[in-house]
Amino acid sequence: MAKHYHPKRLLVEGQDDLRVIPELIEKNGIYWGAKKEEAIISIQECGGYENITYDLIYTELQTGRCTHLGLMVDADDNASLRWQSIRNACLQIESISHLPEQIPETGLIINTQDGQKIGIWIMPDNIIEGMLETFLGYMIPEQGEYIWQYAQEVAREAKNKGATFKESYIDKAEIYTWLAWQDEPGRQIHQAIKYNILNPQTPKVQGFINWFKDLYDL
Repeated sequence: MAKHYHPKRLLVEGQDDLRVIPELIEKNGIYWGAKKEEAIISIQECGGYENITYDLIYTELQTGRCTHLGLMVDADDNASLRWQSIRNACLQIESISHLPEQIPETGLIINTQDGQKIGIWIMPDNIIEGMLETFLGYMIPEQGEYIWQYAQEVAREAKNKGATFKESYIDKAEIYTWLAWQDEPGRQIHQAIKYNILNPQTPKVQGFINWFKDLYDL
């Protein structure tokens, strides 16, 4: 049987992105689909930013079947440098004639010369450094804010006392520390959204939701 091909596609860095996005979108009122073949979007996990290359983007757009293509990547240490890297890759594609020098705060959405929509979102908010876990920090519910501040302090103190996680992963350490203190402790991040431990409807999350809806015509 031929493999199902979905014309609306999203490229992400890793498994956490792959699992979080459907839960996040469903919690914002859009039914994702009960089965993979019913999903409103096909998400491809690429195994890291370094694998979201010109060749991959070009191949996705040149299939002749892709109508909408999203790229969701982490800013890591510098959102501007990450944007320039993606921009340079995309501008090698003939159907993409122009991209702005800076990514809009609301995320990028353009129409290619071939009539496809392409969108780019740099986690957490297209401006600051960070990653998916930084974005998840925007979902801490109001009643959890005090413990969240304490979790941040504890994670940083642990780093000062010799914890071996990379400094650039401090946001990961903070969110997982906070999750370890919830009921039930140690939920995975997509489960934390699904079971309302995190609040995916906070105002700072809505920018991404609006970008997603606009890109995929939802």
